[in-house]
Amino acid sequence: MDHAEKAKALFSEGYNCAQSVFGAFCDVTGMDFEQAMKLASSFGGGMGGRRETCGTCTGAFMVLGIAKGYSDPSSTEEKREHYKRIQEFSSKFKEKNNTLICRELLAGLKAATCSIPEERTTEYYRVRPCVRFVTDAAKLLEEML
Repeated sequence: MDHAEKAKALFSEGYNCAQSVFGAFCDVTGMDFEQAMKLASSFGGGMGGRRETCGTCTGAFMVLGIAKGYSDPSSTEEKREHYKRIQEFSSKFKEKNNTLICRELLAGLKAATCSIPEERTTEYYRVRPCVRFVTDAAKLLEEML
């Protein structure tokens, strides 16, 4: 199973969008799956259900950070290169999907009004475009790695 298939499967199991992308790359990050799910749990639904930056993107940003990020705060070149990578991912995702903003990606769907995530039903998966974004992000991330 490739990373995109794994991300799609995780989303279908009920993990949020950020968890699905981040968790699909545990083989790349070397992170324990349970820890990865906890770390990414805050970013689903566009940052905790706020419908801001798409969780598939934040999941990908975390993978890129672990795989290719920097840790020395004085290394301006590494920081510059890493930000360039994040901007490249963002641009490519936006080119394919027109935006990185969750509420814009979900235009036409009922906006979240509380902190309780929607129940994952057959209808949820039928109308929700998120599985496409999870797949797109994982494929793009795989190309960049």
